[in-house]
Amino acid sequence: MARIARLFQGVVVAALFAVVVARQFSLPSTIPSLTSCLTEPVFYSCENTTTISDACCSPTPGGLVLQTQFWDTYTGLEKQGQLLPRNSWTIHGLWPDFCDGSFTQYCDLSRQYDPTPSPNTTNGLPNGTVVPSYSGPGVDTFILEFGRIDLLDYMNKYWISQGSPNKDFWAHEFSKHATCTSTFDVACYENYQAHEDVVNFFDTTVRAFQMFPTFDMLAAAGIVPSNSTTYTLSQIQTAIKIQTGATPFVGCGGNGTVLNEMWYFAHVLGTEQYGHFKPVESTTDSTCKNSGIRYLERTPTSEREVRVFP
Repeated sequence: MARIARLFQGVVVAALFAVVVARQFSLPSTIPSLTSCLTEPVFYSCENTTTISDACCSPTPGGLVLQTQFWDTYTGLEKQGQLLPRNSWTIHGLWPDFCDGSFTQYCDLSRQYDPTPSPNTTNGLPNGTVVPSYSGPGVDTFILEFGRIDLLDYMNKYWISQGSPNKDFWAHEFSKHATCTSTFDVACYENYQAHEDVVNFFDTTVRAFQMFPTFDMLAAAGIVPSNSTTYTLSQIQTAIKIQTGATPFVGCGGNGTVLNEMWYFAHVLGTEQYGHFKPVESTTDSTCKNSGIRYLERTPTSEREVRVFP
């Protein structure tokens, strides 16, 4: 207990120091300019009956927004300190599907920061435009350019990659998906500063992730990680639907028997950044079997408690 008390005191001192420092300067903004939206009609994406005249005001044509999450049991980079957050799923991304469930990817190669593009063409086919590999500074440095230590800390706790450094995974998600989301277009930012769209996307993805606490929703329904208990697909889907109002995509590996993904589909009122997410039914069929689904415990050395100490 004495050790915990000392650690807590250290956190308090650090927090007080941060407050003092914060009073000396303000961080640069990463907020888009949405004043033109004040005169635009208000509607949920994919539900508009007229043409959207200002794509900065509503995600278009990718108005079916997916907040996607992983349940991994290890990272493969434990020795480098890359660990999973205890009692929480992790962020996969924020995707802009078309209203029919189809999608595009890598829509702006001038904002391509993915070291290992996957797929490596814009349409995923051999005849597509090649997506060049990126070899510049990591996107974590973009976050630090804007002084967002708080955001970087959160992402390193909850946006965890398996088999690659976190920053490479974040770069992949921005380059493949955010560049296809109209509300993150460079034109939406007044006096645009390089990479503010990247930081804004990361902020937005974190906000969306926090809307869907998968671990807690499942646990409240008695569905918890276990290496012996199995669950039905209906149990998992219902546990989420009674909280969100819509059935998510439930993903499984291991020939449909190992739970590892959850995708939440939504229509958005306003922008992805600040608008209201209305959950809607998944347009993608589950990859899980109807029964015998295992929600595996994590390797003990692959996770850490992130809710108490930095």
